[in-house]
Amino acid sequence: MEDVIDMLRERNETIPVPLELPDDDLLIEIEEQLLMSLPDDFRDYLLEVSDVVLGSLEPVTAADPRSHTFLPEVAAQAWNDGMPRYLLPVCQLGNGYYCTNDEGEVRFWNGNKLGKDPQGNKSWPSIWHWARDVWLEES
Repeated sequence: MEDVIDMLRERNETIPVPLELPDDDLLIEIEEQLLMSLPDDFRDYLLEVSDVVLGSLEPVTAADPRSHTFLPEVAAQAWNDGMPRYLLPVCQLGNGYYCTNDEGEVRFWNGNKLGKDPQGNKSWPSIWHWARDVWLEES
């Protein structure tokens, strides 16, 4: 996890208005909005690196409710698009979503079912594996 955090921080792009990181209280509010708990690794991701901007992928954020990547809004849209309610979106990609289950495993929901992402990958054991294998590799 620490090595992935370091790599993300090193490659973080400078933007005019930097994103902010949430605190634990904000994540509790988000869990109440979502009516579900955040997996531990996903919670750590949100607290540690959800302010990173890198490449064309835009993973969810949790600090600014006006952002198009704000987790509750992205989740509402993903669920409206048919993604199963037990999954939480990590990142939208076209009509699909990288998403995590309550055990922290990241999968790709292609708009119809869980399956392979465009690169042929099926799953990652945690958001940190996904960040290393997909987000960092894409940028």
